[in-house]
Amino acid sequence: MTCVRAAWVLPIDQPPIAGGWVAFDQGIIAGVGGPGDVAADAFGPMRDLGAVALLPGLVNAHTHLELSWLQGRVAPAARFTDWIRALFAVRGRPSDVPDLARTRTAALEAARFMRACGTSLIGDISNTLSVADLPGEAGLRGWVFHELLGFGERDDAPVRRSRDRRAHLGAGALGVSVAAHAPYSVSRELLDAIAVEGARLAPAPVSVHVAESPEEDALIRTGTGPWRALLEQMGAWRNDWAVPGVSPVAYLADLGLMQPHTLAVHCTGADADDLARLRTAGTTVVACPRSNLWVGVGAPPLAEFYASGVSVALGTDSLASVDDLNMFSELAAARMMAPSVAPARLLASATLDGARALGLEASYGSLALGKCADIVAVALPDAVPDIEAHLVGGVSPDRISWASTCARQAPLA
Repeated sequence: MTCVRAAWVLPIDQPPIAGGWVAFDQGIIAGVGGPGDVAADAFGPMRDLGAVALLPGLVNAHTHLELSWLQGRVAPAARFTDWIRALFAVRGRPSDVPDLARTRTAALEAARFMRACGTSLIGDISNTLSVADLPGEAGLRGWVFHELLGFGERDDAPVRRSRDRRAHLGAGALGVSVAAHAPYSVSRELLDAIAVEGARLAPAPVSVHVAESPEEDALIRTGTGPWRALLEQMGAWRNDWAVPGVSPVAYLADLGLMQPHTLAVHCTGADADDLARLRTAGTTVVACPRSNLWVGVGAPPLAEFYASGVSVALGTDSLASVDDLNMFSELAAARMMAPSVAPARLLASATLDGARALGLEASYGSLALGKCADIVAVALPDAVPDIEAHLVGGVSPDRISWASTCARQAPLA
């Protein structure tokens, strides 16, 4: 049994505790309390960690480790389709076979950096599943989403191929589920098939990019605009595609893709009706503030997300559209974009709400009895008047360490 005291303990599911303590045994939390709590005596001698804040490991609910080799290679853009063109110029299309050695080396380095910056769980998007084993090697857990694309697909063949590939991956530290890339890159037939597959996999989470850009909105509402031009240029346009004539969120919801286990990523263009629909469905919005600015879609309406009552998680997106995968940097960006949102709510999005979105809140996301003792320690300056505001103001990697890590857990799938 180990018991540690710190200047601050942030359980997340209860207010911060000044001079708090956490007890854990064999990687499982056995108790949490404050100064003068006689229950602490039951856990043996207490070790004082000094001027640090303890909190649960963070949750990066949306990233693309497979794209880590693109760091510094794709410049920011003023418009999303311009950024996509620049991405394709460097990477090729998602169906192109990547340089496996380069891809895996960069992905492992990125995963290890995430872990060193206090991340416990990830929701990782993958087109090829070529790096699905690496997050576990870096000490991360969560889900890999096999992302399917194909605006010209007319049946469920990609889903059947994905199911076969996922079955042959074997058990690992991360479960493997599915993702529809986006409504502008996936046909109605394939979206239908992914919705069926998602229902079959439930309660395993599924993911989809949606309402990310004005160009996407124009395509789904009117069948026109830069996305149509790009699809035509790529030879992917279908003249028989029926224009939905509604918002991207409404389109996917009508197809059954917005469920309680769905992660709706970005939603920068979601309006009040869209957010109400997502809240009613129990779907989680995953905001990626820094990436949204990089790719030219603008800041997400974070204050509106929280005001609507929809569940909000946070993600970094990939190193093709962000400087680093430090979730504390994502929190700082969210804080700057939405100063009216309480720091406690932002911290919950990066911990407990993210864990809930991935279906792992029973073991992660808060410092609570029986949960995994994946406990981050953040070194503090001498005086911190508001610990929650301090933590969402940005924390550099050199101030982050692990006070405790979980014993290796059973595979998710």
